[in-house]
Amino acid sequence: MAKQTGGCKDVTNSESTGTGTMSWWHLTLIGAGCTIGTGYFLGSAIGIKYAGPSFVISFIAAGAGTYIVYYHLAKMTAEDPQEGSFCYYAAKAFGKWAGFCCGWVYWWSNILIMGSQLTALALLSQFWFHWIPLWLLAGGYGILSLLIMLLGTKSFDKAENLFAVIKTSAIIMFIVIAALALFGVMEGDGKIPNFTYRSSTLLPEGFKGLWSSLIYAFYAYGGIEVIGLMALQLKKKKDIVKAGNVMLIILTIIYVTSLTFAVLLIATDAFNDKESPFVTALSLYDLPFFPHVFNGAVIIAGFSALTAALFAVTNLLVSLAKDGEAPIIFKKKLKTPRDLPLPSLLLGTAGMIASVVAAMLLPGKVYEYLTTAAGILLIYNWAFIILSAFKILNQKVFGKAMGILGLCFLFLAISGTILEKSIRFGFYVSLAVVLLTALAAFLMNKRWKMEELA
Repeated sequence: MAKQTGGCKDVTNSESTGTGTMSWWHLTLIGAGCTIGTGYFLGSAIGIKYAGPSFVISFIAAGAGTYIVYYHLAKMTAEDPQEGSFCYYAAKAFGKWAGFCCGWVYWWSNILIMGSQLTALALLSQFWFHWIPLWLLAGGYGILSLLIMLLGTKSFDKAENLFAVIKTSAIIMFIVIAALALFGVMEGDGKIPNFTYRSSTLLPEGFKGLWSSLIYAFYAYGGIEVIGLMALQLKKKKDIVKAGNVMLIILTIIYVTSLTFAVLLIATDAFNDKESPFVTALSLYDLPFFPHVFNGAVIIAGFSALTAALFAVTNLLVSLAKDGEAPIIFKKKLKTPRDLPLPSLLLGTAGMIASVVAAMLLPGKVYEYLTTAAGILLIYNWAFIILSAFKILNQKVFGKAMGILGLCFLFLAISGTILEKSIRFGFYVSLAVVLLTALAAFLMNKRWKMEELA
């Protein structure tokens, strides 16, 4: 099955040869660092807007769905560890066209993730610099991320572990302070809302709102596929199951706990997508340090995710070109000590510029649109992981039933975006990307068949 990886193999910039040195807990830490980002810290506010307090249910459902996806990815990886990860397994199960589609959909999802992160960083920075236009702040972060790429990634790679600790610490800090507030240890300027179990309180927009919010819960778990891509760096390849399970259990517990505390502390109509819901939840308490410290931690989280996404799209495009699945120009590298893949980097930069332009033209809605589209594209790849496992793994009834349940969760998350007019545009964007990728795969497939005959 050589050459069927769909181009995913270099996304982590790894030189792995199959004899890795990484321990499972280190991979768990990296996975958490890649997963926790502004999709959770800021995107949760959009989910709360649609679902109210019941958004916590969306996070539990998304956690279960994400576990099912990871379960199948880990099983395939433990049985047959490959650099291409989910792209390789898609190609192995359905043919080279499937690996090609997975690689390009993943590239596009990371382009949109960069746009989402850029916009989120600009929105969060307006907490301090509200007079600076959104697009200008987004452009500043884009330039800074590009400079890191030009200067080299070694120091940033080492900083990723620190960023993971900062992100997790920010959530735990909120949980501790919120617990003190809820149990009356701290007194605020307002009264904690009297929480009732009426449907109008739990589901302010009915089940449609809960359904539409699912995509934002799933997006907060986006990043688990990176563990599959880095599996070859493990000392023991079978430890990928343990690494992912521990990460998902910890993430689900702190996600659900922190969100529950947030919706208990303040009325849900106070939340908005211009501010982290965790800052809003503690806004009635005399904590002058908290908004600044938390906002700074979230910006660090978002910037690390932005730069990681730029690394991913740059290296992934080089790999696609090497496999003949992208124009040959994108595999070229400048002859420098770092072998900079300039053409690939320039295309990723063009994606960032498009996001800045979108922020300038649609300052009120661009974050929702980009987050929705990026989340849907990730879910398309997750669906391919489960479908690939159906063909590759020799599963019993329980494993197949889990897979079907996982596909149902993913279908609900995607279809929920069609119901809400304000986020439907993101669905159309994702659909356009998939149709263009499918057309390209069809044309490439004809070329591959002709090459085989020749």
